[in-house]
Amino acid sequence: MVNYKQCESLFTENGLEYSEEIHEKLSAYCDFLIEYNQKVNLTAITDPEEIWVKHFLDSILLVKYVNIPEGASLIDVGTGAGFPSVPLKIYRNDLQITLLDSLNKRIKFLDQLCERVGVKAVTVHSRAEDAANSPLYREKFDVATARAVAAMPMLTEYCMGFVKKGGIFAAMKGPNEKISDAANAIKVMCGKALQEIEYTLNKTEQRKIFVVEKLSQTSLKYPRNSSQIKNKPL
Repeated sequence: MVNYKQCESLFTENGLEYSEEIHEKLSAYCDFLIEYNQKVNLTAITDPEEIWVKHFLDSILLVKYVNIPEGASLIDVGTGAGFPSVPLKIYRNDLQITLLDSLNKRIKFLDQLCERVGVKAVTVHSRAEDAANSPLYREKFDVATARAVAAMPMLTEYCMGFVKKGGIFAAMKGPNEKISDAANAIKVMCGKALQEIEYTLNKTEQRKIFVVEKLSQTSLKYPRNSSQIKNKPL
């Protein structure tokens, strides 16, 4: 267990506010993740201090570096164990989050997690390309985000269909990609590259956030099926 003072210092040193309520919910999240991970493989990171830095802090830093409006609707594509969206919701309760994942065992975990930590969220069991072509989710969100799901050209095609005109796609990435790698995909999906933000996670690991603005409606031809996306990225 990581104590309150340690966590408060971690957050404040990274320019983020912290509170007893946030700590209580993240602590419950951490405990449940470690417990559930013993029967369902959700994360390779199981040390509580590493979970706090590499999962919780890294997820929440998105709202430090990217302007996400009050009350924004946000879809987390390929959310896995709930990153970045569930920590974001704990930190910014005004956000309306939708958790999308293709594996039902992860959705079951997320449903139980959200109930346990008192987070209101919509969970969706679907492949990204199928959900992005559904009228329920097509261009319905102010923000789409994803964390280390696929290379940027593919990820852009998976995610941009969810974003409404004027909204943004914010991709959380490692240090070895550039937003220019996805220049054609961004153009085809009717977006505009806004920012390539570089930061250091807790003074140790390099990270990037790519921000893409949605300029107009994406052609209904996209996203394609997953084999086309993987075999011939835009």
